[in-house]
Amino acid sequence: MDKQHTNYQPWEKSFDKIVTPFEEFIHDETASGLILMGCTLVALFLANSFLSEHYAHLLHTELALSLGGWELRHTLHHWINDGLMALFFMVVGLEIKREVVIGELSDPRAAMLPIVAAVGGMVVPAGLFYAINAGAPGATGWGVPMATDIAFAVGVLVLLGSRVPKTVLTFLVGLAIVDDLGAVLVIAIFYTEQIATNWLGMAAATLALLVVLNRVGVRKPLPYFLIGTVMWFAMLQSGVHATLAGVLTALTIPVRPKFNHKLFVEHMSHLLDELRSSPEAKLTEEGAEQCIIRDGRSRALLQTLENGVHSVESPLQRLEHSMHIPVAFLIMPLFALANAGIPVDISSIGQALAHPVSLGVMAGLVLGKLLG
Repeated sequence: MDKQHTNYQPWEKSFDKIVTPFEEFIHDETASGLILMGCTLVALFLANSFLSEHYAHLLHTELALSLGGWELRHTLHHWINDGLMALFFMVVGLEIKREVVIGELSDPRAAMLPIVAAVGGMVVPAGLFYAINAGAPGATGWGVPMATDIAFAVGVLVLLGSRVPKTVLTFLVGLAIVDDLGAVLVIAIFYTEQIATNWLGMAAATLALLVVLNRVGVRKPLPYFLIGTVMWFAMLQSGVHATLAGVLTALTIPVRPKFNHKLFVEHMSHLLDELRSSPEAKLTEEGAEQCIIRDGRSRALLQTLENGVHSVESPLQRLEHSMHIPVAFLIMPLFALANAGIPVDISSIGQALAHPVSLGVMAGLVLGKLLG
């Protein structure tokens, strides 16, 4: 390795390894899955320790957004589940659109297996749960065993290393994408108690506006995010699960890049040739490391290179890449901390496990998923 290369620190070698979006997705999902498991254990500890009262009090603390006489007030638990999780479902929606347009689900024949498997993996667990709880108050919880947690599933598989073929991971990701879409639809259709049609109409109007932005070629993510926030508020007021706004907004994000491949390569080659021919690039290795700082022309060329890279990336790709880390490493762990803290009474655990709801969930997730 040459001297110039050895001057770099390990964390600075961003060009040494070419990583596909799928490999980056798997890496992030694996790490976030492990963190998710840790947060689940922490939440269970908090709910069953001397800190349980403080834990419950924190989750029920009210937070408000106010402007003049207008106020939006909810508990911290509600903000996490209906607010932050909308961003999670937006990432899910981006993944769904990417997979359907250019990914594993773009070929109908290749997509058929994970689609059928995902549908079976939702219908059979729900059917088993309902069969066990039919006629009981818990029967309405049939949607609980339908979901497949992609973060946990991929995290466990990748821990097995090379013993798990990459095709299995690809299949699982495709299955989970369809499964997530099914879960969102189930929440929106079957678990909405009361609908305010005026607010729902406003949500539909914002969705139509997002589609118009896509059709006229708006590429900046900010307008989509702002209008999507208005849709989220309208969904929240309408009674429909507000996280659905995240998916709908994601499905309107443009997936096609601004530049075509040939134009991008020609443009980048011209800029690199100009950067390579600059006087500063011909300095000694020690001096060349400082040329970008000293030379305004070199800094301008690099900025133009960066702008060109952003232009050849589709808005969907850029938004998915920028949102995945905070969602995976902040929002999902917070969701686990807020929702996995279930008080466990050791003396009655046998009775709880024998309850029809518990039996339905276990039968659905363990047996129903496999059969489905």
